[in-house]
Formats: sequence, C-alpha cells, structure tokens
Amino acid sequence: MSKLTGWLLLTLAVILPQASQAAPLSVAFGEVDITPEVKAGKPVFLAGYGYNRRATGVHDPIMARAVLLDDGQQRIAIVGVDLIGLAFPDVERIREKLPNVDYTLVASSHSHEGPDVIGIWGPNPFTRGVNDDYVTMVVDKVSEMVASLEKELKPATIKFGTAEDAKLLRDSRLPVVYDPTLRALRFQSPDSGVDLGMLVQWNCHPEAMGPKNTLLTGDFPATTVAELQKKYHCPIVYISGAVGGLLAPPRGLFHDAQGNELKEGDFAYCEAYGRAVAQLAESAIDAATPLTATPFRVVAKPVLIPVENPLYRLARKVGIVKRPVFQLTDDFETFGRQATEEFRPEDAGVKSEVAVVALGELRIACIPGEIYPELVYGDFQIPADPNADFSESPREPSAAALLADKKWMLFGLANDEVGYIIPKSQWDSKAPYAYDREDRQYGEINSCGPEVAPIVMEALRRRVVEMDGAGKE
Repeated sequence: MSKLTGWLLLTLAVILPQASQAAPLSVAFGEVDITPEVKAGKPVFLAGYGYNRRATGVHDPIMARAVLLDDGQQRIAIVGVDLIGLAFPDVERIREKLPNVDYTLVASSHSHEGPDVIGIWGPNPFTRGVNDDYVTMVVDKVSEMVASLEKELKPATIKFGTAEDAKLLRDSRLPVVYDPTLRALRFQSPDSGVDLGMLVQWNCHPEAMGPKNTLLTGDFPATTVAELQKKYHCPIVYISGAVGGLLAPPRGLFHDAQGNELKEGDFAYCEAYGRAVAQLAESAIDAATPLTATPFRVVAKPVLIPVENPLYRLARKVGIVKRPVFQLTDDFETFGRQATEEFRPEDAGVKSEVAVVALGELRIACIPGEIYPELVYGDFQIPADPNADFSESPREPSAAALLADKKWMLFGLANDEVGYIIPKSQWDSKAPYAYDREDRQYGEINSCGPEVAPIVMEALRRRVVEMDGAGKE
C-alpha cells in the first residue's frame, strides 16, 4: 500500500500542476485606414449633431484598430473603429468573413466627427446619409486586417490596470453620475518584457470638436492613441465605455500659453483633452498588475430591442435607416416574424446582441449602445424624480454588481448602436418634466425606448449566469 500510495502521490504531483496551468496567450495587433474619400459630387455626411454637415477635408485618418487573441483553443478579435456606431448587421458581415476567428467584437468609439454609418445625418431629415459602398469598404478592410493578424500571433503576458479622474468628465444631464475609471490592458513579451500592444477603455463622448467642425477626425482618441504610441512604442486599441448620461469632455479645464481657455470646436482643445486622457491611461498602464488571461470563454446571444421611438420608426419606414426588424414576442430572446412590405407589425424591434467575454479571470461586458453610468455602478437617484414617466419602476441590475467578484471592463457600442440606454426610472418624455424643467432633457430622442435598459441589463445578467455556470463545468 505504501508503494501504491507513493506512486499515486507522484502521479498527482506531475499531473495537477499541468492541469491547473493556464494555456499560453498569443496576441497580434493591427490597424487599417478606413477614411472615406472626400471629393466634389460625392458628399460625406458627418455623423452626430444635425443634418447636412458635410466633410470638407481630413484632419487625421478614420481608423480601425484591432487585437487578435489566441489561447490555443479559441481566437477572439477585438476591433475598435472611429465611427459613430457600426450596426449589428454589418458586424455580422465582418464575422462571416472571419471563419477562423471564434468571436469578433467590433466596438465603435462613437466619434461625432466621422462618416454617417447609420443614416440619420443626411442632407435633410428625409434623406439617408450613408454611402453603402463605404460601409462595405469598412466591412472588407476590417475583416482583411483581422485575418492578416493570424500569421502575426506572438506569445504574450497581460496586465490589467485602472486609474480615475472625474475632472476629465462632464455630465450634461441630471442626475450627475460619472464612470471616472479608465481601464487598460498591457500586453508584453514573456521573454523580453517588450510592450506588444495595449487596449484602453475610457468613458467619454468623442465630441471635443463640436458641431461646427467639417474635417474628418477621430476626435480626442486620435491624440490619446498617438501619445500612448509615442511613449510605449507599440500599437494602441481605443474603446469607449459608458458614454451615456451624457458624458462629454469638460469645460474650463484647458488653457493656452497665454492663459486663454481652450474650448470645444478647436483642435487645440481636442488635443489637450486627448493628452489628458493619455496621461490618465499612463497611470493605469504603469500601475497594471499581471492577469491570468486564459482560457477564453464567450457567452453571446441575440436580443430583440423594441423600437418605440416614433422618429426611429419613421426613419426606417422612409428608408433612412436600413436594417431588418422583427415582431416582438413575450421574451426578448425569442424573435417573431421578420417584417416585410406585406407584413408590418405594429410592435417590432431590431436584432442586437449582449455578450460577456472572459479572458481568464477578466470579464468584458459587451453593451450594444450608449449605456448610462447609473447602470454601470447602480448609482440611481433614489427616490427618482416624481415627474419622471416611470419613477416607480424597479431599478435594473448594475454591471458592477453582476461582475462584483471579477476584474472587469465594459465596452459600450459593442457590436451595435441602439442609442441611449437610459434607466427606466429616469425616462422622461412627457410633461410635467423632471427637476421642474420647462422641457425634457436630451436623451430620449436618441433612444429606442424605455424598455431598452431593462432588457439589456437582464440580458447581461443572463449572460453572467451562463458564464459562471460554464466556468463550473
């Protein structure tokens, strides 16, 4: 028995460390220029703000940047694009072109200084602003770039870090709630420690250039990326997080050498803010600690987002927005018949997706729109303003509570743009208005409806439960 026991202990000593050892991580970074051509007779309509804002030139290129990750079993691509919001059907087209990638995540920065890829910022309210050939070019270039990275994969280690600075944010809607945390991933060579690339997630509308600018630009993230590349000599992928609410660059914080305030709409202001975000990112990167990033797991499922917004309904009816809609059912994960010319259900919604990606011990919540930071941290106004339309509605589960015992990141506009995701208890589209205002606050006009937040956060809860269950198998 003693010999048998000794043999068993020796066998376990050899096997168990191998079984618990994380699989090796490999990564590759890439980028591609997706700037549309600006020429006479072929207008490029800029997304965000109002109608008929036509590009007159290019200040800096519109880019797509990506990291491809491999754990020996699965490949995950994370792509950041300098766009207002690439729609889910176009993300699906990219995925179809990448059969060797198990999951492709495309997150838009939500830049207000890039081309319209949705349709609602054309020359007038009744004309589509999208050049469909341009969107096809984006799909093709992004998929080709990601595919090319499969030959560039290199072993890597990963570190995760955070840094906070609420002074870098302004909330233009009551109640004032921020997500002031910048989150960063640092990928390094396991042999030399050389930086291979980084991923930075920050929570602010890229709208430092404002509504009067007519030059194509990535807005402040272009400067953030350039500054970080200059310091760390490696590729940078930029991702937006919780930008709803409405989080924007601050005022009164930056001045020129003569002491004059730099303001929205000037590239000096845009670049000053981009540098400030880069400095915050440096704090997160330099303080980052090692992370076990394998194995990978992905739990993603389509959801049906009801479209109640009458303007959105009209936009689809007249062909300004072109994406399929489906009849609503009793559950947002069950789709009814797709609408056609002959079949036009009164209650319909768009197909989107909510996902959770696990890179080892890190969780990434993938949210398909502009989520309010209240839904990230659960910082709801309690009680809600009594004049809000649904002030007594239950509070949605927060991302932080759902992911409480994990290291986590949150990607907004991940795989889709369904507009603002507003806590239902704050929804306020009917008089009398909250906070004794004479008119409603901005937000609801660019949201699909009051049920979006309950659906998205319940979908996230389900994905987390599925993820935790998969991890116990």
